[in-house]
Amino acid sequence: MSLSQPSPTDDSPLTPTPLPLEAATATPRRTSRGRLTLRRFLRNRLALAGIGLVVLLFLMAYAGPLLDKWSYTDHDFESFLSSPSGNHWFGTDQAGTDIFALTCRGLQKSLIIGILVGIITTALAAAVGAAAGFFGGWIDRLLMWVVDLLLVLPSFLIIAIMHPVFQGKTWLIFVVLLAAFAWMITARIVRSMTQTLKDREFVKAARYMGVSSPRIIIRHILPSMASLLIIDATIQVSLAVIGESGLSYFGFGIQPPDVSLGTVIADGTNDATTYQWLFWFPAACLVLLGLAIAFIGDGLRDAFDPNSANAKALARSTRKRRKDADPQPATEDVQDVPGGTEVLGRA
Repeated sequence: MSLSQPSPTDDSPLTPTPLPLEAATATPRRTSRGRLTLRRFLRNRLALAGIGLVVLLFLMAYAGPLLDKWSYTDHDFESFLSSPSGNHWFGTDQAGTDIFALTCRGLQKSLIIGILVGIITTALAAAVGAAAGFFGGWIDRLLMWVVDLLLVLPSFLIIAIMHPVFQGKTWLIFVVLLAAFAWMITARIVRSMTQTLKDREFVKAARYMGVSSPRIIIRHILPSMASLLIIDATIQVSLAVIGESGLSYFGFGIQPPDVSLGTVIADGTNDATTYQWLFWFPAACLVLLGLAIAFIGDGLRDAFDPNSANAKALARSTRKRRKDADPQPATEDVQDVPGGTEVLGRA
């Protein structure tokens, strides 16, 4: 007795039936988190406009002096309080100083101070908050006592009181003072997130493997809250620029002969209604810089948090536009996110 083997052409259960092309291509593709975040960010037109504004302001601050024949220390004794012209693009002040050169120099200083303060503030908040949340005990109590103490101190008043002591010193001391009073709230948020993350399985596994506590914080805990730290750094840059300008406006910030946007605006305040170019050009740069960084911060928040109201509304409008433009069903890149599935784009 012999058993007959089914031929390869028989429609038997042993022969796999190929799926139709449409069914094979209908399965959504998975996309990496980084690519997903980038696509969400690029969908935000305000965030892209903010990046464009920041780039233009950087070009103005650092490439503008190369195109202008006047320096912020030069004086044109033939042009006092002259209006904007081909010789002086933003006009001149009472001493014949070119306002465009002053604005570029002030923008340079404000950008540098804002970036440095943002980096220092975020790094300090991450270090203190993660250490307090991870170790707990007396370390947590001591660090949170320092945080609570700094939160109740009036930072503006303290910087104003300490101003005579550091007057004439390097402007980096001013950066340290601004950063010293801007990290406490973020540190509390990082502490709360660390207390949640330290009980997760990947942190416990690292402990059982003998990984040191600082290494666990740096390699496992802080990367898990990278979105929060990136957004906080962006916001801190904007707050530092506005804070520095405010302190310089009242005479507690950058001191002559150096300038910042705050000092330029302060010098032109009294003539804002008569010689408008003394005030409005540097003030416009400050407003545009603050708006641009705020737009970028909102875009980063929506990109890292798909459950935010703005991100959901943007995703719905994007899907509606694509459906109106192409009513035929098509393969889409998707990724599971908390609260649903994020649609990325057509294949």
